[in-house]
Amino acid sequence: MPATAYHRLMSDLDPRTLRALAGAMPKAELHLHLDGSLRAETALEIARTRGVDAPRTYAGMRGVLVGPEQSEDQAALLRAFDLPIALMQDAAALEHIAADLVEDKAAERVRYAEIRWAPLLHTERGLTGREVVEAVARGAAAASAGRSIEVRLIATLMRSHAPGRNLAFVADLEAHGVPAGLVAVDLAGQEARFPDPELHRAAIDLARSIGLHVTVHAGEWGGAAQVRRALALSPERIAHGPLAIDDPTLVAELIDRGTWLDLCPTSNVQASIVPTLEDHPLRRLLHAGVRVTLNTDDLTVSDVTLTEEYVRAVERIGLTLPELWAVDLAALEAAFCDEATRAWLRGEFLAWAANVPELTGA
Repeated sequence: MPATAYHRLMSDLDPRTLRALAGAMPKAELHLHLDGSLRAETALEIARTRGVDAPRTYAGMRGVLVGPEQSEDQAALLRAFDLPIALMQDAAALEHIAADLVEDKAAERVRYAEIRWAPLLHTERGLTGREVVEAVARGAAAASAGRSIEVRLIATLMRSHAPGRNLAFVADLEAHGVPAGLVAVDLAGQEARFPDPELHRAAIDLARSIGLHVTVHAGEWGGAAQVRRALALSPERIAHGPLAIDDPTLVAELIDRGTWLDLCPTSNVQASIVPTLEDHPLRRLLHAGVRVTLNTDDLTVSDVTLTEEYVRAVERIGLTLPELWAVDLAALEAAFCDEATRAWLRGEFLAWAANVPELTGA
């Protein structure tokens, strides 16, 4: 079949067939925030039992937890995290919320998930950063047991925190051992107020020296220039960074370095990084040769499942189904997991795909 006809066929794929295939597809998600993924019913329970000022109805809670379809900018969207963080200040709450998220992801055939959150944002009621990590690890491990999902954890360092505070958190990991399941550190937060990632180099370098992987949020403000600044820390992956497409030399550098962009189209529209899904450069970055993964960012704040994000990538951004499958499979190569887990997951993914000719055009 000629390439043009084949791409037209895939773009005209019946919506029900596309959704069914996206739902059945084994999936990997690498950019997923715990504090952006609370179930409304769990938030209601925690607010009631901890005396947190919050809505008392399901609809009211959803109205606060789900972010607007489009915010003024990144800083405005981040306000949607204020209530979740207030609710996530004790070990039991953290365990519950982590378990919920793992259950939700497993239910939509996410076979591998990396969950990230900022431990130091959850210490207002006396927990230490290590205790926060251990609580989330317990919840994730309990929920993944008996389910077909592998989970790894990423501790996010906040740009807004004093560099010494972030360094002390990582130094504790060095001194007392990295909790099971924690595989990486991230750097995130308001780029407009805290644009320079170099302030946190000491914490990032120490994390790398004790065997943790490194990813950095970049380009939610400041476009391609911020992505370039993040590269100074030599991250293996960039969280977001879609407007790297605007700088051809940066695109070439990302390709040369092999740096992945963990893209989240729906969230990028919410933060006004791009005006619409149709404008998202996912497809252009992929075709240029940049390594990309496709993610939700936040199950609740962005009000989107990974299955729905996959469907939108085809219907609105313009990926073909084989391209979508290639992006999904490639996420296993970007994953911060051990090689045995990677090989096992790849085998599982490929075994499923062998019975789905639509993925190859056969």
